[in-house]
Amino acid sequence: MPRERQGTRMREVTLEATGPVRLDEDDIDEEKGDIAVCRCGLSDEFPLCDGSHRRTEDEETGVRYKYVDGERRVVEEIRFSEGDDEREEE
Repeated sequence: MPRERQGTRMREVTLEATGPVRLDEDDIDEEKGDIAVCRCGLSDEFPLCDGSHRRTEDEETGVRYKYVDGERRVVEEIRFSEGDDEREEE
């Protein structure tokens, strides 16, 4: 049974670009027989899932969060430097 969509959850995630990562048979979880890829951006085992997403289960809809050293913080404002072409998505 599919889970109901719970609204928009937002998280500011910063990752160090290290290039493509190749996953192979050695990455298969022996207990589960699969490979779980991190989609929340919080895993200490990135790009593999370590269950860190469980910390996000009680995030409020429409609030943007940043996790710093395991601590959840609310992002009040995002500022771009002058001349920066990136813009916040709505």
